[in-house]
Amino acid sequence: MLAQDYPVTVVCDMLGCARSSYYHQPAEQPGEAELKAAIKTVAAEWPTYGYRRVTEQLKRQEWTVNHKRVRRLMRLMDLQAKTKRRKRRTTNSEHDFPRYPNLVQDLEIVRPEQAWVSDITYVRLRYDFVYLAVIMDVFTRGIRGWHLGRSLDHTLTLTALQRALAKYPALEIHHSDQGVQYAATAYTQVLQDVHVQISMADVGEAWQNGYAERLIRTIKEEEVDLSEYLDYNDAYRQLGRFLDEVYMHKRIHSSLGYLTPAEFEEQWRKEQALALDLN
Repeated sequence: MLAQDYPVTVVCDMLGCARSSYYHQPAEQPGEAELKAAIKTVAAEWPTYGYRRVTEQLKRQEWTVNHKRVRRLMRLMDLQAKTKRRKRRTTNSEHDFPRYPNLVQDLEIVRPEQAWVSDITYVRLRYDFVYLAVIMDVFTRGIRGWHLGRSLDHTLTLTALQRALAKYPALEIHHSDQGVQYAATAYTQVLQDVHVQISMADVGEAWQNGYAERLIRTIKEEEVDLSEYLDYNDAYRQLGRFLDEVYMHKRIHSSLGYLTPAEFEEQWRKEQALALDLN
């Protein structure tokens, strides 16, 4: 460098800058240390959040901050989402049960209970595996039903469905993959008995069940991959807390205007009630 071969005064004169600028060390902006601490806390609680959702979470905590500043600080702090990926087959589409067409691929979803999506994932215990079936309402992204089972038989998905319908009986369309758990007569008969249309993704086309796939990815990345479950009861307790409390009432969704599913649904229903009053 020039400063190694020439006096600092000469170099600064040649560059037309004040000598003090050579020694200047940029200081942190006011409140930056506190903001870094807040970002670190949010990132620790929500390790898969990108800078946009971290920004929105900070705003919910009454920080006045924009996403560009948060992105800069997260880069400086090397806060990048790190996830583990492990795969275990849960879908068996080789069966003789009836198949159903995809009814949701081009459907505009505009209200709760218009369409539910369903999927299954495995959960690793200390010495074994268990299986989680979940049902989500597409419009609100709310969990409508779930069940943790010790096997992949049809009672896994059937229990989740029965729990969901008990609380939300007005379902219009049920969508899933063509796995045997969803195609089995015991499952489809429950849907047909309450006049629900059955919809299925094509075999091998996971993207056609994309809403459910993303939900499973969220559960894996934000709960399962970050936890160690001793046994079935421990997994049931921790997963229940995540699905019923964290996911529904604390986790914000960019697709919901950075509201939680519970907040979004409550806001939508208030708006519908107001519109009815005005009419």
